[in-house]
Amino acid sequence: MSQRPVHTSSRLAEVRYEIRGTLSHRARDLEAEGRQIVRLNIGNPGAFGFEVPAHIREAVTRSLPRSEAYCQQQGLLQARQTIAYQQVARGSTTATAERVFIGNGVSELIDLSLRALLEPGDEVLVPAPDYPLWTAATILNGGRAVHYPCPASRGHLPDADEIAALITPRTRAIVLINPNNPTGANYPRELLRAIVALAERHRIVLMADEIYDGILYDEATFQPLAPLAGDLPCISFGGLSKVHRACGYRVGWFTVSGADARVQDMLRAFDLLAALRLCGNVPGQWAIQPALEGADTIRALTLPGGRLYESRKAVLDAVERSAFLDVVAPAGALYAFPGVHEDALPGLDDEAFALHLLESEDVLIVPGSSFNVAYRNHFRITLLPEAPVIADVFERIERALGRFAERARARHVA
Repeated sequence: MSQRPVHTSSRLAEVRYEIRGTLSHRARDLEAEGRQIVRLNIGNPGAFGFEVPAHIREAVTRSLPRSEAYCQQQGLLQARQTIAYQQVARGSTTATAERVFIGNGVSELIDLSLRALLEPGDEVLVPAPDYPLWTAATILNGGRAVHYPCPASRGHLPDADEIAALITPRTRAIVLINPNNPTGANYPRELLRAIVALAERHRIVLMADEIYDGILYDEATFQPLAPLAGDLPCISFGGLSKVHRACGYRVGWFTVSGADARVQDMLRAFDLLAALRLCGNVPGQWAIQPALEGADTIRALTLPGGRLYESRKAVLDAVERSAFLDVVAPAGALYAFPGVHEDALPGLDDEAFALHLLESEDVLIVPGSSFNVAYRNHFRITLLPEAPVIADVFERIERALGRFAERARARHVA
């Protein structure tokens, strides 16, 4: 009998997710050998000792007896109303509970929304670097991800004219990740206005990944996209996993804004797809109202003296001391995206460096090219470890880069 392997979708050949990919698998092998790996590959607060705020956890516990049946496919009404109230308070004029969809994390809803929008060959404009799920979900739903650059030389911000040059008759959506993963960039109001004008001119849907909306440093302020979009169709994504440190609850949502006539078909498509997967995780939905209406528990962590602030400062201090590194100071989110000086280490291969760092220094990072950029001299780390751990990690990174530099000099001499 034939032992040929089962054929899988050709679309998977174009999909990358190195955040939990080959390097992470190798880290598991090393841990099985007894090595202590410092995992900086994923923004998972609970893995670094952060806890869900008590009032949120208690609300879920109290509501477990009410969580044993499917709920309406869009989510619990109370939770959807709370999300809509938040959007209205931020300036959205069209947010209602009927326009809110709750799912098993934002990840599920990114896939669902793109499935509703895309025909084969349709194009989605995605930032580079991006959170790679956006590119993957576009490909897996038959679309083509077209990346617009957000280089370090510009503070990792996009340029509206460069985005405009990429628009074709097949462009269906522009994705914005703000505050940004992986770079920590925070988009100013005027830049967002310029992108909204592009979308209006070309009748393109806006998709705003705002999962890090409350995680900001120094004087940064968050500008939601929906109020600027007005009547233009805009899908705004949020959730509990980052600001409220509740990744395991798997609670995300999106809100659809824009004029009724322009979004009604889209809303019907979202409702159909939501019904096909029955509903989102019910117990976690009881956490939404206390999270959004309760005390602000993230700000103390991002102010001077707060844990996230001090970890970010440890990154910036270490990079300032480094002979090899530069970084744009993250204005928001849970990551930094350092780059290696090309004159100090020309031709660096970020994947080879990440593997060497893991094997030699027990540190797991994510190569920058995993975020759909062509250059290979960056990497992403999470800011979730405590500051002393960050400082130690960057000493290990510096040692590893020093070894790479010595090898490069030796090859040059030879």
